[in-house]
Amino acid sequence: MVPLLLVLLLALILFGAGFALKILWWVAIVVLVVWLLGFVMRSTNAGGGRGRWYRW
Repeated sequence: MVPLLLVLLLALILFGAGFALKILWWVAIVVLVVWLLGFVMRSTNAGGGRGRWYRW
């Protein structure tokens, strides 16, 4: 009975990790798209140069 519970627990942990990693991939893609859009659509400042769209 114990080996069966260990296998089921391992399967549950691996399923949870796989789901979490898939969510993290989607988050990384969204952040990349937002960063690229901000890089392309940044506005010019009063001096005519390109300004930063973020504050770091």
